[in-house]
Amino acid sequence: MNPKIIFSEAAIDKKQTTPVSVPVLTLVKKYQESLRPPTVSEESKIHVDEIASKVAKFYEKIRKIVDWKEENLLRRNAIERILKRSLFGEFSKLNFIFKNNINSIAESLVLELIRGGHLPNDEISQGKIDEVQNVLNKYVYLIKNAFSNTTASVFKFKEKVNFYEWILAIASCEIEEVLSAQIKENALIESMTELMTERIKIIPPELITEEEKILQVYIAVHRTLFDLDDPIIAYRILKYKYHYWLNPSQKQIEEINANIFFIWDYSQKELHHPLAKDFFNLCERTDAIFTLIGDILDSYQKEPEKLPAVISDKQNLKVLVTKAYNNRIASLKKRLFKLAVFSSLSVFVANWFTFFVVEVPIAHLFYQGFNLLAASVDFLLPTTVMFLLVSLIKPPPASNLNKVIELTNQFVYTDQGKELFEIKLKKKKKPLTVFIISLIYLSVCLGTFYLIAKVFFLAKIPLSSVILDTIGIALNVFAALIVRNKARELTVEDKSTFWEFLLDIISLPIAEIGSWIASKWKEYNIVSVFFNVIIETPFVSFLDFIENWRQFLKERKADIH
Repeated sequence: MNPKIIFSEAAIDKKQTTPVSVPVLTLVKKYQESLRPPTVSEESKIHVDEIASKVAKFYEKIRKIVDWKEENLLRRNAIERILKRSLFGEFSKLNFIFKNNINSIAESLVLELIRGGHLPNDEISQGKIDEVQNVLNKYVYLIKNAFSNTTASVFKFKEKVNFYEWILAIASCEIEEVLSAQIKENALIESMTELMTERIKIIPPELITEEEKILQVYIAVHRTLFDLDDPIIAYRILKYKYHYWLNPSQKQIEEINANIFFIWDYSQKELHHPLAKDFFNLCERTDAIFTLIGDILDSYQKEPEKLPAVISDKQNLKVLVTKAYNNRIASLKKRLFKLAVFSSLSVFVANWFTFFVVEVPIAHLFYQGFNLLAASVDFLLPTTVMFLLVSLIKPPPASNLNKVIELTNQFVYTDQGKELFEIKLKKKKKPLTVFIISLIYLSVCLGTFYLIAKVFFLAKIPLSSVILDTIGIALNVFAALIVRNKARELTVEDKSTFWEFLLDIISLPIAEIGSWIASKWKEYNIVSVFFNVIIETPFVSFLDFIENWRQFLKERKADIH
């Protein structure tokens, strides 16, 4: 059982104010400002038809499965999809086929987001459409003119596609920020970045510049605290590096365009910095503190004026941290149980689909089909692997809470001292050592895949199904390790058991293969392209028709007295 504190008025009323660090005070102030009622606008709000919205929301649930995105990325992914569809003529140079009025894209984009449930109905003001259009105009200019100063032959087709993917992802991030600014999220990121930068010591100091250090902490905080992906981080790097990025003059836009490939390369190099993993590992050990601080802020959402006094009382903060921690632990246990069940069901359903749609037809065409044992192993082995891997994931030990409270005090108060974290220049390993470790790693990977394939062959499963099922298991192991990392969201003690060590030896090589397959699936997601071009374009037209038809019926009803 996790230790709990008995909450009493007497315990909370004993005020012992302690000096609070400036970054935490700034965080509290920004949070309070974010809760102030917005100025009442006389602009009308955007409304979409409820029937069309219900149909669109159902479609978005299907897209969630197809696109394989995290919950916190769904809205931005929807914006990116709409832009790819709407601007396809611009970057494919097929304007004569895929005609689209650039000046009307913003309106249709906002309407689609509201229909799909990504934005609230009757709350977004009409003025937001103009703001989105201004953002679009900047990126459309870059898309049209990016290659005008460069010989086209320098860039291969794949590089051009990657550039367009990048620029549309950056545009999607800025549009999302215009429509729904994440004030609390940004404030927590800035606070954690400042506090971690103070505590990270680079040895030797000349290994990287101070600016590089701040930027790498900033990137690591995005990845650990909110699981944000590379496009949103790249967008915020550009805002950090180019202060005029959001509101550039025409001259500045031309300057950005002239250097756009340098800017692209710069953002990618920062995201894949040689020390990025070191910064990530350090921030991952402390992100739980800021997650809990965020929960404490939200617990005073209706009384934000009390936050400064609450935060400055050390005993009170201990009570609140413990309460937030126990709430998160309870939620984590429920989520782990659901993940064990639903991830296994998901694998079972996916196996059912591939079995009847792909494996059985191929088996009957080239082999002798499936017997009962082969079909049973084909279904149950991948599902069992997924269930066991997720079931082995456990919440942090009870002792973790004391370390959380101790670290929280160190970050929040100025009289608690600072625990320093070091990043040292790694000594070069001897070539023989590298060779032996690599050989062991490769042997474990090949040996594990051999054993998996051997089980399938013993069950007399056809070769095509063995390949598909082995790929499926690699993806399952990769997914299970992602779940395990998420389950460590509250862990600050870097301890592993012997059994976890053994599991890592076996699972990490397979997960790495699964990670590669997953990344290639996202890169060459033919199903996603099919949905974007073949299904989504007429579907959006159908939704427009429903909305127009409903409006027509309302007008006819109004004529009947």
